[in-house]
Formats: sequence, C-alpha cells, structure tokens
Amino acid sequence: MSRGTAKEHGPTAPSFDALVAEASALLDACRKKSLKIATTESCTGGLIAAILTEVPGSSDVFERGFVTYSNDSKTESLGVPADLIEAYGAVSNEVAEAMATGALTHSRAEIAVSVTGVAGPGGGTENKPVGLVHMAATDSAGHLLHRELRTGDIGRSAIRRLSVAEALRMLRELAARS
Repeated sequence: MSRGTAKEHGPTAPSFDALVAEASALLDACRKKSLKIATTESCTGGLIAAILTEVPGSSDVFERGFVTYSNDSKTESLGVPADLIEAYGAVSNEVAEAMATGALTHSRAEIAVSVTGVAGPGGGTENKPVGLVHMAATDSAGHLLHRELRTGDIGRSAIRRLSVAEALRMLRELAARS
C-alpha cells in the first residue's frame, strides 16, 4: 500500500455553495442584531467578501472589505505598525489581530475578521509552512478571537476555502455574543 500525499489526506475544503449557505446564515444572524461586518484579507484575496456578497441583500450587513495583500497595504490601509510586521512577520497572530482591529477602526462595522497566511504553492518556510493561516475576529465591545490553521500543503484553493469557512464561523461566534 502506498503512502498518500497531504492533498489526499488533508482536511476537506467546503464547496462554494456550502460557503454561501454559511454566509447566508451569518448575514441573517447579523441582520437580526443590526450588526455590520468588515473583512480584511491577505491570503484569501477577497474571497470572504466575495462569498458574503454572493448572498442577495448582503449590502445591509456587509459594510466593507479590505484586501491587504502586501505588508505596505496592511500598514497604509489598516494602521498595522510596520515594526509589528517586522518583528513577527505578516503571517502571525499579532498581525492578524492588528488587521482585525484596523478593519474596525477604518470602517463603520461592529464586527470584523482578518486572514493572513501562506496559501502556497510557494512562499512557505520551515517556521511558516504552506497551509499556516492566522485569523482574528473582533467586535466593538472588545471581544477578540484568534484561530491558527495548519492545513498542510493541500492546495491553494482548498487552503483558501478552509480559511473562509473558519472566518465565517468566527464572525458567527462574535455575532452570537452581541
């Protein structure tokens, strides 16, 4: 029996339709509480925003999305300190939290989520391999959540879809607290 690759045995990424269904449930929950959402995305490149806006009527909940792919954009658009990025790297808990906080500060949203990671296929290192993703979510009441995914090199699309699914779960968790 041959050994499988990480792609064969890694976590299963949700389908586009499954993500849209999750987004719809999140938007309904936020709508009931008059919450607006902001996103800031690096390795997902706007996919969270795209999934949210795939749902008709999302404009009454989705306030805005930032795609902050470069380090400079994280600093310029969200106010993430350059020295924080230099000290911990863009793919870190610290930067994910600063991104989420920056999204709240630079929007009119009550809850925000951020994603930064290494989606591959290149760009990974021993300390920050392909499949490492840091996410943070925060709200205007000061609650802060962090998640770290280590999917392995299961493919760029799968890493991004798993990240979107977790980001939607984090936003639902914050919405439930509000």
